[in-house]
Amino acid sequence: MASQPQEVKTPNIVVRQLSESDLSAADHVFRLAFGTFLGLPDPATTWADVNYVHTRWRADPTAALGAEVDGELVASNFAANWGSVGFFGPLTVRPDFWDQGVAKRLLEPTMDLFAKWGTQHIGLFTFAHSPKHIALYQKFGFWPRFLTPIMSKPVQPTAKVSGLSRYAEVLDSQREGCLAACRELTHAIYEGLDLEAEIRAVNAQKLGEIALLWKNSKLVGLAVCHCGQATEAGSDTCYIKFGAVRPGSTAARDFQRLLDACEALASEKGMTRLVAGVNTARHEAYRIMAEKGFRTEFQGVAMELPNEPGYNRADVYLIDDWR
Repeated sequence: MASQPQEVKTPNIVVRQLSESDLSAADHVFRLAFGTFLGLPDPATTWADVNYVHTRWRADPTAALGAEVDGELVASNFAANWGSVGFFGPLTVRPDFWDQGVAKRLLEPTMDLFAKWGTQHIGLFTFAHSPKHIALYQKFGFWPRFLTPIMSKPVQPTAKVSGLSRYAEVLDSQREGCLAACRELTHAIYEGLDLEAEIRAVNAQKLGEIALLWKNSKLVGLAVCHCGQATEAGSDTCYIKFGAVRPGSTAARDFQRLLDACEALASEKGMTRLVAGVNTARHEAYRIMAEKGFRTEFQGVAMELPNEPGYNRADVYLIDDWR
């Protein structure tokens, strides 16, 4: 007699905002999920010197969501508000709850957040080789477009870069004006793009540096960098989470100067490795990074809603990777 198929029980999933008391559990789930997916021998210690969960919660607790089953936290997700642009992640689910609808339940209120913010273009970074991940996000209207390589290079001693300053050095009385200049630069790339939240988070949490590149008293470049252990960079690493230069005839040269400025800051802080991601649709930026000695460590795919380029265009000199 054939055995009866076992009934698969759907867990009673409750989605809510993460509280500070959830962060240790969420951090454990984050490491365990990625380590298991990547097949690492000790998943719970994955990226032990990197911190996404605490830093992103502190940046905006209202944009941090958790899923619990029977009172136990089993998943989390984080949304980022860059003005007209937004992205989410890392979205991680404890492995024993994979394929049980937890990620879908987390995505529903995540999309509500973007609707509340009025986000015009939403993106994410996911594994290019995982049909399961891509199929999940397609259910919410996201479509895979170009690859995004995560690239790195050894930090070399670099000559002083002219026109370089740091947001941390800006007087309190002048910070609103500085943020307005940053906003004006990013609006020139994509209308409504605004990095104020990232700038404030890095400065307030002392996660690294915000590099400001000036020419003739005008801001032409901006880079938000995490540096060292317990940030999104990791030990001895400077991670350029966002970097961009003003569009125009000198954009290619300004982008090279911005990369040099980030390397100079990394060297000053004693970092030995410079990391940045760039969507390959931004072909010229990708080409310059390769010429500067950046090499791909791994790559994912950018998925976007709507299925449009946004600022992922060949003429845009911008670094980010939506992880």
